[in-house]
Amino acid sequence: MAKQNYFEDVEVGTEIGPLEKNPTTQQLVRYAGASGDFYQIHYDKDFALGNGLPGVILHGALKNAFLGHLMTDFAGELGWLRKLGVQYRGMDQPGTKVVARGKVSKKYTDGGYNLVDCEIWLENAKGEKTTPGSATVILPSRAASH
Repeated sequence: MAKQNYFEDVEVGTEIGPLEKNPTTQQLVRYAGASGDFYQIHYDKDFALGNGLPGVILHGALKNAFLGHLMTDFAGELGWLRKLGVQYRGMDQPGTKVVARGKVSKKYTDGGYNLVDCEIWLENAKGEKTTPGSATVILPSRAASH
């Protein structure tokens, strides 16, 4: 179980992650079945190559899910993921590790909620940010949990 982060314990600049993922072609086929996204660029190498791609590529929504996993781990069992948004800026391929990372960009209280805004991204093995995004989590307060 991931450790619980509390509002009082994070500051602007606090690093989130890393969360490593090692996607496989089998995972893409399973994700296609679960999501209903059967576009051949995600599982048919010849089709992908014929469309000018370097090979099979990860579903954008799967990369979004990897970043969601990063943020729900950060929020912990007592926290909530309130908002998640990403942009697809680069292609990632199965068989190549990707790493989800982030950092706290703002913390504030609004409507009785302890909110933490975060800059998040997925990076490839070269350290390039292929999927930048942002997220907001609600974290519990240490004061409220005692």
